[in-house]
Formats: sequence, C-alpha cells, structure tokens
Amino acid sequence: MEVLRHHEITALFLALGLLLATARLLGETARRFNLPSVLGEILAGILWGPTIFGVLAPAAHTFLFPRTGGGAVAFDALTTLAIVLFLLVAGMEVNLSTVWRQGKVALWVALAGMLLPFALGFAVAWWLPGLVGYQPGVNPLAFALFMATALSISALPIIAKILMDLNIYRSDLGVTVVAAAVFNDLLGWLVFAVILGMLGASSGMPLAHTLWLTLVFTAAMLTVVPWVIHRLLPWIQAHASWPGGVLGFALSFGLLAAAFTEWIGIHAIFGSFLAGVALGHSSHLRERTRTTIDQFVSFIFAPLFFASIGLKVNFAANFDLLLTLTVLGLALSGKVIGSALGARLGGLSRRDSFAVGFGMSAQGTMGIILGVLALQYGLISEQVFVSLVVMALITSLVSGPMLQWILRLKKPRHFTDFLISRTFLCPLSCHTRTEAIQSLAKVVAEAYDLDSEAICEAVMAREQLMPTGIGNGLAVPHARLPDLKEPVVAVGLPVIGIDFDAPDDMPASIIFLILTPTMDNGAQLEILSDIATTFKAREVREKASGVTGFTEFLALVRSSQGH
Repeated sequence: MEVLRHHEITALFLALGLLLATARLLGETARRFNLPSVLGEILAGILWGPTIFGVLAPAAHTFLFPRTGGGAVAFDALTTLAIVLFLLVAGMEVNLSTVWRQGKVALWVALAGMLLPFALGFAVAWWLPGLVGYQPGVNPLAFALFMATALSISALPIIAKILMDLNIYRSDLGVTVVAAAVFNDLLGWLVFAVILGMLGASSGMPLAHTLWLTLVFTAAMLTVVPWVIHRLLPWIQAHASWPGGVLGFALSFGLLAAAFTEWIGIHAIFGSFLAGVALGHSSHLRERTRTTIDQFVSFIFAPLFFASIGLKVNFAANFDLLLTLTVLGLALSGKVIGSALGARLGGLSRRDSFAVGFGMSAQGTMGIILGVLALQYGLISEQVFVSLVVMALITSLVSGPMLQWILRLKKPRHFTDFLISRTFLCPLSCHTRTEAIQSLAKVVAEAYDLDSEAICEAVMAREQLMPTGIGNGLAVPHARLPDLKEPVVAVGLPVIGIDFDAPDDMPASIIFLILTPTMDNGAQLEILSDIATTFKAREVREKASGVTGFTEFLALVRSSQGH
C-alpha cells in the first residue's frame, strides 16, 4: 500500500494552508471593492503559482506544489472534490419551475442567448480555428463544440449575485434573466458532457452508451428523482438529527451522482450539478440547510479550487493579447446580442432587452470551470486557457455596471459604506442628547475637516423640529449640509441610555449621526431605512450595544445585512 511520505504530508498541509488563507484574504479584499470574490481567489493562485512564486523561488515552489508524486495526486484529488461540491451548490440555486413561470420571454431569451453565441463560436472555431487558438492533433469537432459552449454558457451563481446586489433579483426582469440562465446552464453542461464523451474520458465505455446513459440520467434527475427526494426529505428530517441528517444525505447524494457520471465517461461535476438541481427543487430543503451547505463549500472548498487555477499555468508567459481580445469580443457580442434579440422577440422594450443581454453575459465561474476541464483533457492550449479565464472574469465585471447604467439604477447604499473607525465612539461618555450630538459632531469634524459648530447647529435645528429617537433604543440625529460631497455617518454607544424622546420612551443605546449633501435627496432616506432594517431584530440591537470596538461592531452589522 502506497502512502504519502513525511515531507509530502508536510508540503501538502503547508500548501493548502497558505493557499486557502491567501485566497480568503484576497477574496474578501475583492468583495470590499464590489468585485467578484473569485477574482481575488484566482489572483491568490497566480501569486503562489509559476507566474510569480515559481519565478522568485523555484525550489520552494516545487516543494509546495509538486507536479508529480503522491503529494500532487492528493492535491489534485482535493481540488476535484472541491469543484464537485461547488457544482452541487450551484445546482441547488437552480429553480426549474422559474423557467416555465416566465413563459415565452424567458424561453426566447434562453434560446436566442444560447444559440447565437453557440453558432458564432462554432463557426469561428470550425472555419477559422487558428483565430481562437486551435492546436494541431486535437479533435476539430470537439474543439469547435467546446469553444461554442464556452462562449455561450452563463454563470448562474454570478448572475444571481449581481441581480441581488442591484436589488432587482425578484423583479420581472431579474426573474427572466435567472430563468434563461438556468436553461443555459443545463443545456451547456449537457453539450459539454457530450464533448467529454467524444474525448473518451478514460471510462472505456463506447460513445453511444455514454450518450444514451447521459440523456436517461439527465431526464431522471430533472423529473423522477426530484419527486422522490421531495417525499424522502420529511422522513429524514423526522428521524435524523438536524442538520446532520439532511447535510449527510445531500452530500452523499451529490458524491454518488458524481461517481455515476464519471463512470459512464462524463466528468463527475455534471453528476453533482444535476444532484444539486434535484435537491434544490424540493421545498422541504430548509433555507438554513441550504445556507449551511453553501457556506461550508463557498468559504472552504471553492476558494481552494479557484486558487488552484492560478497554479496550473504561467499567466504572464501564456497571455496572448490578440487571442484574449478575440475570445472576449466573440463572447460579449454573441451573448449580449443574442439575449437582447430574444428579449425583443419576447416583447420587452429595447432598454430592458439590452439589460437582459448584459445580465446574461456574465460567465464567471462556469466559463472558468469549462476551461479547467478542457485543459486537463488536452483540448485547449495554455494560451487559450488563460484567455478564457480572463474573458470569464471581464464579462463578470462588466455585467453589473452595464445593467446599472442601462436601467439607470442606483446601488442600494448601506450606512456602513460611510462609517469609518475615526467616527465610531465607544464608549460615548455623555448624559444628554445635546452632549451626544456635540461629541459625535466633533469626531466627524476632525475626520473630514468640517466645522463642528456648523454641524451641531444644523443637527440641533432638525432635532427641535422633531425628535430623532425612533424607538427600540435607536436614535438617528441628522442634517443636510451644503458643503458635503458624500454622506457621513458617525456612531456612538453611550455608557448609559440617552433620552431622544422616542415614541416608546426607551433611551437610546445606539446613536447614529447622519450628515448628507443638500442636493442628494435619496441618501438620507436610504441610510435611515438601512439602519431600521439592520437593527430590526432585538438580538442584533442587544449585541450591538454591548460591543467594545469598531471591528466587532462592523462584523456584527455586516453579518446581519447578509454581506
């Protein structure tokens, strides 16, 4: 029996620890700048991979990330498990009934948004293969089908996140985009499953058997299996400990489905994705259970996988600008025009149609995963792989801002967007509302070079018109100032409650000083609404009034806001 040697175990755990820590750090940094976390996670891999660390310290890089031996096999097994679990979570986000509820609009968007970029990608890869990086010796039909799929697939998790950030996820337009993306995901993975079957994914099974088994498996996972799971989950919840019983069932089911598709010659991720679809279809799968699985995978396994992408190739040496621009141009033009055309045929206005087009253009995680598998099977070169990764990231970055611009949306503003450590007072040693306002005005004036007396005068004038205690221990003294360019927020946590004449007569234990520009009519209302929503739960208010520092307060608030 072969086992990992001492130095291989040391290197494996050291590599995993460093990679995960860096991926989480850079992923969180990316989110702070309103960028997809996958961007930071891939950057972590590029830093530790042959692009940077491999050049600066080649011997240490070889020790941590060997290409051969037991350590390399173990690392590859872990990243394979990571992507199988990630696709299980992605599948759970699919709501099959959404497609049918949206009727002809979603169907037109899905069909046109898939067929036009697919046809464009196939035509270029078949008739002008050199333009998109074809390498001699590769099956030309498989290559053309792959490029067509890579240029036409959408990333449902990324699209859903963008729509949620813009607060249009549950709007008619948002549901249309999600429904079309569901169809794209299913059809795209089915086509890619055929491609892997053509390549003979090491199963030894004839292609015809692979194809009919894939179709039967897909049909079962979309019809009979969800029906069975829907009736099985209540029994599991009644007779097994929670949440261990359902979690164990969900992960076991996903791994078994992955094993089946790998056996028939289709990659394991196709099975886990359909398992997620079947699981997610049941209303008996509690939201808390979904969230637990999502967090377990998204914060541990997914960062490891996406960071491992940067370890595969030297991004600097294999970056081809012309190839990247070609792939990016084909992906954006085909997806945006096709989806927009489908939306117009479905009856949407021109503006909404282009919004749908850019909403569907985000390829993100799905495009990257396709590229990883194609590289593993030798279907594409390292240059094409780098171009696909760059294209997937850029389309994900462009989608949200373009949607916002076309629909003339303003991204919802949170009070934490304007709160800094210098304007956080804990403890606030005051006994009256005037003293509290003066103390908060002073720290704001020092932090932003403003006139403290002018702030106090404006806030107190507003206070005299109507007290700003809103109840439940919250007070929101505020004013509009002509010299401000953007909102300013200060928070004070008094040692003892301060009377702000609230409707429920409760003294304020959390005080927010809110200053907004005179010309920005919506800022004050948005921030006040966000504060009320954030501290609606009694538990959050009690914890917030007892924190001892800015970081602890910010962590509590962001967790309650769902950041």
